[in-house]
Amino acid sequence: MAFLAGIWDYVGVFLIILTVVVFIHEFGHYLVARSNGVRVTVFSVGFGPELFGWTNRAGTRWRISAVPLGGYVRMFGDADDTSSTASDEVVTEADRAVSFHHKRVGQRAAIVVAGPAANFIFAILGLAAMFMILGQPIAAPVVGSVEPGSAAAAAGLKAGDRIIRIDGTAIHSFTDIQRMVRLDVGGKLDLVVERGNKRLSMVAVPHMVEHKSFFGGKEKIPLLGIAADPADMHVIHHGPVSALVASFRETGNMISTTAIGIGQILDGTRGASQLGGPIRIAQGAGQAAKMGLSSVIFYTIILSLNLGLINLFPIPVLDGGRLVFYGIEAVLGRPLGERAQEYGFRIGLILVLALMVFATGNDIASLPVWETIKRLFS
Repeated sequence: MAFLAGIWDYVGVFLIILTVVVFIHEFGHYLVARSNGVRVTVFSVGFGPELFGWTNRAGTRWRISAVPLGGYVRMFGDADDTSSTASDEVVTEADRAVSFHHKRVGQRAAIVVAGPAANFIFAILGLAAMFMILGQPIAAPVVGSVEPGSAAAAAGLKAGDRIIRIDGTAIHSFTDIQRMVRLDVGGKLDLVVERGNKRLSMVAVPHMVEHKSFFGGKEKIPLLGIAADPADMHVIHHGPVSALVASFRETGNMISTTAIGIGQILDGTRGASQLGGPIRIAQGAGQAAKMGLSSVIFYTIILSLNLGLINLFPIPVLDGGRLVFYGIEAVLGRPLGERAQEYGFRIGLILVLALMVFATGNDIASLPVWETIKRLFS
């Protein structure tokens, strides 16, 4: 029962972080919709019945709803909260002038892409602010120590070696090494190493090591078996321009790493059991809260990036799927038929719900209580 109490300790932090990133996403839609003359009727944080709210002078109902696991912006002319279909309330020219579905395809696409864009912009600016205020910790890509019997030891790496390339990619920091290793699942790494005045080529095959998560779940991750030298760690305090440059670089790395990881899950290279749902997100939020405010902010940045990226997937119901429909409309010069769009959104909804059920199932299967239940019945 102490475990269950621990989960509830994380819920508050999780809901605060989720509310922030959802608000940013929907506010992106809202701002660009208003700038294109679209009337926004509802801005909701959460789903379901309204708990409380207010209506501004532009006629938008701002509401906090009962289920705090998402949100939406409903625009004039929408038949539902997904903005997927037009309603019959648009009858006059004045109505058409402020209706989302009667705007040019480029305007509609801009409104849709504004949500993920807002998440990316928030992450870039947030990370840049952290680099200016707290600094950016950097460790040189130098091997501080090698674990005996590890993949690094088998490859011939020694303390003091500087890794300058992995699989043809230039390495600038120890974090780059960790990123490249984590993306390698069951494969080999071609290393270029500087040792004194010599440049050596090596091949390392990271060992897949079982890692225990906070909730008792297990996952296999590739490990090279090296550690950085604490003496090579330093903190860079950036000015505004260099902070933005560094932030662009880091957010780009995080987005590409996430995209590659998802691609590996889809093609079977990486186990689908690593796909997590709300429980694992809550776990991460709770762990961040234990580490302090800066960790909570950084976790919010990561979640904002992931929300923006996932929403760009070409699945109907998500922003990316709607952008695909608008792209087809731009090419054909007319929108797809209502029936085709309806079937597309139904299929997209099934896919998203199935993914949510699968990810939540992974979360539940990783709980220690689940292992206890399996032992009782085995």
